[in-house]
Amino acid sequence: MWARVLALLAILSLAAPARAQDWSAQITPYAWGTGVGGTIMPLAGGPSLRFDEGLSDVLEDLDAALFLTGYARYQQFVVMGDISHSASSRSGIVPLPAPAPGLPAQGRIEQTSLTLTAGYRALTTPDAAVDFMVGLRHWEVEGRATTPVPGLAAGIDVSFTDPILAARTNIRLSDRWSFIGYADVGGFGAGSDMTSQLVGTLNWQANDRLWLSAGYRHLYVDYSKNGRKFDATFSGPLAGLTLRF
Repeated sequence: MWARVLALLAILSLAAPARAQDWSAQITPYAWGTGVGGTIMPLAGGPSLRFDEGLSDVLEDLDAALFLTGYARYQQFVVMGDISHSASSRSGIVPLPAPAPGLPAQGRIEQTSLTLTAGYRALTTPDAAVDFMVGLRHWEVEGRATTPVPGLAAGIDVSFTDPILAARTNIRLSDRWSFIGYADVGGFGAGSDMTSQLVGTLNWQANDRLWLSAGYRHLYVDYSKNGRKFDATFSGPLAGLTLRF
């Protein structure tokens, strides 16, 4: 996982040319209080783990987390990257045919997503900017579902890469306040059936190099292949600190 962080930083470091004044770049570590909902089916005919947890449950079950994003621009060319990693253990229900109740199950999910996009600044005004980008989102998912029934347990370990289309806007609200919105959609059957993301943040400029941000992020993926299924929604508030250089 740390190799992916270094890869992201290396790509963004390309925004350090000889004439640094031609570039603007920023990096943002952030905390994401995500709720999680969805289904994991490790193999066809095996147990599936259905889960639906709010922020308080996720914080209780969380084993590890890392969230980092970066953005750079040279004239009209823009590049953006994000890495999200989380690991948590949780309980859920294995559904059975009605009217039988579901079986209690224990599960562990570890997911890493790395998003890289590049594109063009399509609109620039004194108070707003709009970027259109294309790129890739790479997923690595490990999960395991177990039940009290001997032999009724299975694990999933998949990695796949989705093409995505993305748009980003930065709107100046006042001298110190701004709003950033980001959206992407992808998958199209190349990796997952579908993936999408929405992010909105309100940002306060503390000084020439430092911004504080708060907002909301929603990330969705629907992967199904060879009887294995990973269908998950990650949503919740975020807070970050942006350093511009």
